Amino acid sequence: MSASPALGEAFTPRMPAEWEPHRGTWLVWPHNDETWPGRLEAVQQAYAHMIAALAPGEWVFVVVASEEHRRTLFACLETHAGWQRWKDHVRVLHWPTNDSWVRDTGPTAVLAERADGAPGGGPRFRRAHVCWRFNAWGGKYPPWDDDDALAGRIAAWLGEPAIEADLVLEGGSIDVDGAGTLLTTEQCLLHPNRNPGLDRAAIEARLRALLGIERIVWLGEGIVGDDTDGHVDDVARFVDRETIAVAVEPDPGHPNHAPLADNLERLRALRTVEGRPYRIVELPQPPDVLSPDGDPLPASYANFYVANGVVLVPAYHPDTDARALAALRGCFPERRVVAIPSRDLVLGLGAVHCLTQPLPAL
Repeated sequence: MSASPALGEAFTPRMPAEWEPHRGTWLVWPHNDETWPGRLEAVQQAYAHMIAALAPGEWVFVVVASEEHRRTLFACLETHAGWQRWKDHVRVLHWPTNDSWVRDTGPTAVLAERADGAPGGGPRFRRAHVCWRFNAWGGKYPPWDDDDALAGRIAAWLGEPAIEADLVLEGGSIDVDGAGTLLTTEQCLLHPNRNPGLDRAAIEARLRALLGIERIVWLGEGIVGDDTDGHVDDVARFVDRETIAVAVEPDPGHPNHAPLADNLERLRALRTVEGRPYRIVELPQPPDVLSPDGDPLPASYANFYVANGVVLVPAYHPDTDARALAALRGCFPERRVVAIPSRDLVLGLGAVHCLTQPLPAL
């Protein structure tokens, strides 16, 4: 691992796993009618459900674009039991944004330890924020200037170093175990609409330097309906350093069957750094969720979010919801597993994980 100039030459970065302790979670209050046409009010209620689940265990930092949005946010929260007990855990920031997908527009926080033990009483640990370049998933949804600026605004508000990454990348396209292994997909990171001048080796080198990554595991393609070109957070996720939750589609006639079966095969062949097979936990795909025009939407239970004491899981259909929730309760026995109604959320082509960004604790 190499040091970052933004951190200081003595510090080396490490991207922590999502299940490690959080200082808080970032959200951007939904406000773009084009993302959720006719469903914005229902989406805001789902957001309030997420905040109500998160706030008892950590800070929730909510970015709003106007005072009207702040009032709407608190009006939604007041309908939740126990609001008075944890309302002080919600912090509102007024910044302009184009949309609400903070997983992809916010910074990726890294923790760094000083290799020489911090002589002279200086800090041994630091937190910094990798600010990727954002181009709206390959230029699909202009404008994106405010979203591209969001990561830098967050780092500046926290008063912590911003590491400017010369790489177009979204947080939903990577997942880590906190110990140097990263999951991603070829479909997304090697897509010519992101970094056309960089090959696989060059992208790997940047990920190693910026995130402290030692091993990169490449899966193939994502799921049907995913406008992000195959983000890994709809496909496969670490749940601990020896366990991976993987989306599966058993119907051989479904268009998701072949790509998900290929990813599953790759992961079954994968070994931990100690040489052991990973424990694979299969997550069912829900029945197809379609847009009003009949187009498939990227509904996946792999789009869960792990926070302090709680796991938020998108919910789409009672039968598969029950199976997915049971599987994830087995992965996180010490956390509450909370279903977040997501049929409205996924109309915007994303769900719970796409809408959250962790701020790890130091």
